[in-house]
Amino acid sequence: MNATPAADTPVVQVKCLVWDLDNTLWRGTLLEDPDTPLGDDVRRTVTELDERGVLQSVASKNDHDLAWDRLRRLGVADLFVLPEIGWGPKSASVRRIAERLNFAPGAMAFIDDQPAERAEVAFHLPDVRCYPAELAAGLTARPEFTPAARTVDSGRRRRMYQAGFRRDAERASFTGPDHDFLRSLESVLTLARATAPDLSRVEELTLRTSQMNATGVHYPDSLLRTLLADPAHEVLVATLTDRFGPHGAVGVVLVERHRPVWHLKLLATSCRVVSFGVGAVIVNWLVDQAARCGTHLVADFRPTDRNRIMEIAYRFAGFTEESCVCHTALALAPVDGIQRLHLHPASRPAPDTMRLTAPDL
Repeated sequence: MNATPAADTPVVQVKCLVWDLDNTLWRGTLLEDPDTPLGDDVRRTVTELDERGVLQSVASKNDHDLAWDRLRRLGVADLFVLPEIGWGPKSASVRRIAERLNFAPGAMAFIDDQPAERAEVAFHLPDVRCYPAELAAGLTARPEFTPAARTVDSGRRRRMYQAGFRRDAERASFTGPDHDFLRSLESVLTLARATAPDLSRVEELTLRTSQMNATGVHYPDSLLRTLLADPAHEVLVATLTDRFGPHGAVGVVLVERHRPVWHLKLLATSCRVVSFGVGAVIVNWLVDQAARCGTHLVADFRPTDRNRIMEIAYRFAGFTEESCVCHTALALAPVDGIQRLHLHPASRPAPDTMRLTAPDL
């Protein structure tokens, strides 16, 4: 993909930048000079992107041990996740990195000094944005590498993913049922009413999450502040921790309460916690809360090519497309493409794979 979008094209944020090494990250060719230098401008770019929450990886045709040792000696090895260093096609490397991260190709970017390497990646992965090495120092000034807000979770995103890889490795070696592994994590899921300082994290979740986003609607900071001040609305943030460390903010719930019905306008959870069942735990908690209050639930859902798993979560919880008179209490008709799913709730048991801390609505 051309790295420069048209002026009227919405900017899609890059979630992971994949670096070539020789004459891109560092100056020179490692096999010719074992002391290839890392320029100050490139070091600043790598550090700044890490602080912004943009993940970074490596796709390099090099001797793995030599290259990794050089990254360690330069003091930047820990800043890269899932490095691919070998002699295979770089498009295959970028694809594997995206699949391990569970990112769509359009969330990936690739930088390399060789036009042939960029062309090879662009041919096989046309949605990946490709940049020549001479642009490395200026990447932090580009809008696709500039998140709307910098949050607490942004600065620790790479470390959270690295903890996730260790968690995944233990999961793969666990010999018992997966349910027992989930219980062994000692997870604590906390749902709390959002405060003004949380809003950047909430907005970031609505922007970054596609697989586990029920509507894909972006809620900007100004609208979120209005909803926080409205007593009819509940804006909740979900955070998750376990014995490997914090996952950070992993979910957002937006509910408008009417007397006969609660309107679930948005549920979005991070793709990082799909396999832990966080979405189902949140839905079941909300269903139980509605049952206690004797109110129906209506959930907005807009199907996309990425959020099929969210539809399954709603259907599994019992939401259907049946019509109900309670719909008349909702303030606005659904916008194009949004379905309204209905549920007459009944009480739900507490989760048995994690401890849930949440308010009463």
